[in-house]
Amino acid sequence: MLIGEVARRSGVSTRMLRHYDTLGLVRPTGRTVGGYREYSDEDIRRIFHVESLRSLGLSLRQIGRALADPGFTPSTLVADLIRRTEDRIRREQELLERLRAVGASAPAGWPDVLRIVELLHGLNSPYAARRQQAALTEAVPVPAELLAEAVLAEPDANVAGALRWALARAGGDGVASLVPGLRCDDVEVRRRAVLAIAEMPGDEATEALTGALADPDPTVRRHAALALGRCGVAAAVPTLVGMVVDGDGDVEAAEALGALALDPGHAEQVMTALTGELAAADSAVRLRLTQALAEIPPPLAHPALRQLVHDEDRTVALLATALLGE
Repeated sequence: MLIGEVARRSGVSTRMLRHYDTLGLVRPTGRTVGGYREYSDEDIRRIFHVESLRSLGLSLRQIGRALADPGFTPSTLVADLIRRTEDRIRREQELLERLRAVGASAPAGWPDVLRIVELLHGLNSPYAARRQQAALTEAVPVPAELLAEAVLAEPDANVAGALRWALARAGGDGVASLVPGLRCDDVEVRRRAVLAIAEMPGDEATEALTGALADPDPTVRRHAALALGRCGVAAAVPTLVGMVVDGDGDVEAAEALGALALDPGHAEQVMTALTGELAAADSAVRLRLTQALAEIPPPLAHPALRQLVHDEDRTVALLATALLGE
């Protein structure tokens, strides 16, 4: 089969076939009387082998070595190709995200494009101070999705605070961009997500925080409960009372319970939850529960405090007496 027909049937250009011949990859085994290249069936099969290996990303030099060595084992080379391909995909994904961020900022001209690119470099800086500076800049409108991604990845507490501030001001669909962080297997990502959502307004944030009350991590649950309590959501009451009992964030939890108790619709639930823990609690827990009652409106708290005046623990009894005196 002559080179022109091989090119038509294989889809490989005559120029590339000649290049293969020069490199020694696929040399036609025959020549016509006129000196033209003539390919055998075996030559054509080799062409398809070369093309198949090229489709995997092998260079022509690698293909030549592979085909020339009968004992060649592909596992090491394939593993290297996998790594290189993953690196390329990661770089392409980063480029795609950068382009999306530029597009979402609706640049009016190239100066705006350059500013948003500079901002992106700042947010990806290895230096915390540079990332914080980038988060606090107001020169360029930053898409909420980009800020949310940075929030979920930021390990530095100060930078994370600046990013949450910027995200709350950015508007857009920030909560929706943070919600996947609540489902992440990495507990640190879930903690960053719940802290950021706690600073976002709206029903979508409330719904996300309510779901976070069931998180297996107590820190995530506590952050969600405190935010919900401040917003007047009664679903947070069990977690808040648990915080008082455990002594972990009990002061903030008591304040949130006090705010909830101001709503007549939640007052009974708050008091029932608090007093229900008194009977089986040790003296240290009863003391914290008594302190929490100080945050509850007096008409609700006084009946429980009058019982605590006679508590077997003197410190609890004195605190209850003092609160009643006030």
